[in-house]
Amino acid sequence: MAKALLFNITGDKKKKLQFLLMQYGITLVEGTVADCGKPLGRLLGKEGVCLSLTMEAPFTDEMLVLDELSAQQFHGLLNGMQMLQASVVYKAVTTGHNLGWTPARLHRELVAEHEALQNK
Repeated sequence: MAKALLFNITGDKKKKLQFLLMQYGITLVEGTVADCGKPLGRLLGKEGVCLSLTMEAPFTDEMLVLDELSAQQFHGLLNGMQMLQASVVYKAVTTGHNLGWTPARLHRELVAEHEALQNK
């Protein structure tokens, strides 16, 4: 089942994303500050993901994590976000490698990647 995990996305942008997610049959999962130390896989309802919790500092940037989207859903969502001016700088797709990561760790990785690309 296709899911989108949202962190710190509010207001008009959240409404636009909710519309797009519904349009493409993607289930919305809202992350909270309390979820920063839980594995992504656990937040997305995956079986067999490590259930250990860690203490992680919350982050305030917007972040969107996409899970199990088809190519049509993925491209439709990104195109729709651009058309509706609902961009999110920190976006990621789940992989077998990052499902055990916490949202806070993924956020740190995305920030570092974004900074590295900006400095090229």
